[in-house]
Amino acid sequence: MDANRWRDHVMVVAHRAGWKEGGQEVRAENSKAAIDHAAAIGVEMVELDVRRTRDGALVVMHDATLERTTTCRGAVADFMLDALKACRLVVEGTGIVTDEPVPTLVDMLSHAKGRILVNIDNKLEPEDLVEIVATARGLGMADGILIKTPIWNDERLARARTVLDRIGPDVAFMPILADDAVRDAGFVDKVARAFGPSAAEMIHWHRQASEPLTGAGGPLFSAQSRAAAVRGNFHMWINTYQITDRPEGMVAGGRGDGLAFAGGDPQAVYGFWIDRGATIIQTDEPKAVIDWLARNGYRRGYGAGS
Repeated sequence: MDANRWRDHVMVVAHRAGWKEGGQEVRAENSKAAIDHAAAIGVEMVELDVRRTRDGALVVMHDATLERTTTCRGAVADFMLDALKACRLVVEGTGIVTDEPVPTLVDMLSHAKGRILVNIDNKLEPEDLVEIVATARGLGMADGILIKTPIWNDERLARARTVLDRIGPDVAFMPILADDAVRDAGFVDKVARAFGPSAAEMIHWHRQASEPLTGAGGPLFSAQSRAAAVRGNFHMWINTYQITDRPEGMVAGGRGDGLAFAGGDPQAVYGFWIDRGATIIQTDEPKAVIDWLARNGYRRGYGAGS
C-alpha cells in the first residue's frame, strides 16, 4: 500500500465483516453473508476475529464464548472443531438462526480470496500470528491479509519484531497504537522505522460519556504524528464503531458512528478524522460511510497492487 500516493482516497473496513445497518444487526457477524455484502457495496477490507478450538483449530469468532452469536453455549476453547461445526451463526438482536456454521479461518479466507482484503483481529497471542499467516499463505493469500498487534512500549515492539521475523516480509503489518500508553510522536516514528508498516491503527480513548468530544484528535493524530505517517508512508486508521455498553465513540474520542448517523452529523465524525489524517475508517456502517465519502469527494479510486 503506497499510502502517500493515495491520501485523497479513504478506505472503508467493515467491522466484524459488516453486520449492522442503521444501528441494527442485520447479518450474522463474522459470516460469509457479511463478506458477500461488504464486497458487493465496495468495501476494501473486512475485519475477522480469530480464536482457537480445544483441538487447536483456528476459527472466526469475536467473543470467547458462543451464546451471543451462535446456537450453542460455552467457551470456544472448550469445543472440539467437529462439535463446533454443529453450532449455527445467529443474527444478534433478532434471534434469526442462519444456515452458516461457525467458520474456520480457512473457510473465511477462501470465501474472501480475490474479492476483498482481510484484516485479522487476533484474539490469541502475538506468536499465533505465525500459524495464522501460514494458513493464509497456504491458500495463496499472503497478499490478501493485514495482520496487527498492539504495541505500547519497547518490550512489545521487540516481541512483535521477533514474531514478524518468523513470518517474513510478504505480509502487510499494522501496529495498534493507543493513546493511553503512546502519547509521543517519537514512538510512532520508532515503530514505523522498526516495521515499515502499511498502516497504523490509532486509538483515541473516550471512556466516559460525560467527557467532551475530542477537539484535536489526541496525540496520535497530532501534526507530529501525521508527519510521521508521511515519512513512514503508512495509512492512519481510525475505528468509529460502537463498543457495546460503552460510551459512543469510545475508541474515537467520542466521534463515532452513532454521532454520525443517529446524531445526524457525519461531518463531525468522518470529516473530522479525515482532516486529521485518517485514510482508513473501520465502521459498523460501511454502506452509509461509503455513500457519505463518495458524496464528499473522498472516494477517488484505490489502485490494486499499489
